Amino acid sequence: MRLFDLLKLSTRTFQTRTSRSFLTILGVGIGIGAILFLVSLGYGLQKLLLERITTDEALLSLDVIPPVSRIIKLDQQIIGEIEKIAQVEKISPQATLPSQITFGELNSDVLLSAVFADYFRFSGITPRWGKIFLQDESNKIVVSSALAKTFDLAPEAILGKEVNLTLFLPKATEEGVPEVEIARLPDKYLIIGVSEEEILPQVWFPLASIQNLNIQEYSQLKVKVKNEKALEQVREEIMNKGFLVSSLSETIDQANKIFGVLQIILALFGIISLMVAAIGLINTMTISLLERINEIGIMRAIGASSSDVKKLFLGESVLIGFFGGLAGLGIGFFSSQLFNWGINILARTLGGQALNLFSYPGWFIIFIIFLSTFVGFISGIWPARRAASLNPLQALRYK
Repeated sequence: MRLFDLLKLSTRTFQTRTSRSFLTILGVGIGIGAILFLVSLGYGLQKLLLERITTDEALLSLDVIPPVSRIIKLDQQIIGEIEKIAQVEKISPQATLPSQITFGELNSDVLLSAVFADYFRFSGITPRWGKIFLQDESNKIVVSSALAKTFDLAPEAILGKEVNLTLFLPKATEEGVPEVEIARLPDKYLIIGVSEEEILPQVWFPLASIQNLNIQEYSQLKVKVKNEKALEQVREEIMNKGFLVSSLSETIDQANKIFGVLQIILALFGIISLMVAAIGLINTMTISLLERINEIGIMRAIGASSSDVKKLFLGESVLIGFFGGLAGLGIGFFSSQLFNWGINILARTLGGQALNLFSYPGWFIIFIIFLSTFVGFISGIWPARRAASLNPLQALRYK
């Protein structure tokens, strides 16, 4: 049987049994749409999280902190030693200081991180509002959104405001007794960026502007390596010096594994509905077989082989699966956008921001079409084999 004749006969049932074909395709589409909705939600949440916590440079950076005992310290000497390690490209130190910020007549305790501008790139910190300060800007700062709330301001409203800072510097006396030195910085500092941090009131401050305070010890180093292959080597060398080392890439790997498991679980829920749809497709093809037994007998009598009959039923079920996949794409996309729209309305009502919770990888869209087509093929095997095994004489006498 020619391919054109096979396709023509396979699609004839769509015209003669329109309602049944439509409902069967819709059933497959709902199953495929459920998989698309749930898995794209998992991908969207994963993409949303990773975009907020990382950049390409952050994935090549190591966090170095002193041990709990603080027997060894992060100072300029250690920085010089780490810089000599092969494959180390750049080091950005961070000095964390308890501080007080003054805005008008209001005061608030904050955690101040004195950093260079490249610290933001190595940490993956991107202000949600405004921008970061540049390397040569000494009187500009970035704050957290939690600090804006402390002053009862919206994050975007605190941009462009000027504040004063007071630092509390740890200092040891000759007797070894720790003391605190109060350093009131004379200049006003302009807020040019706000990072989305709802819990901790925090300020990121140009380290270069307080180098005259002779800060000898840092709380953390960001060590950027030249390539991903060098991460483990550099990490081991720094750990051999007695420091604790972690990397954002490890966190990303763990997050990807967690989201991978989540996506599998979500996909399983969708597959359950797809299995129900496949059972419905088998039922439809079985009913179609019973209705067309006489037709099969006539086809066999005029020369059609059992292989042609099998191809006819398989072709019909494959087409139903394929069209069900296309319908599932439409159902899944529409339902996900409707859900996203509803969630964003709720978020804006509660004072949050709009987010896109869904992501549709191109390979997954193609996979969905192949999956629905494969389900159609599998569902049609049993009815097709049964149709091909019919005795032509018995088929002609069937009533």
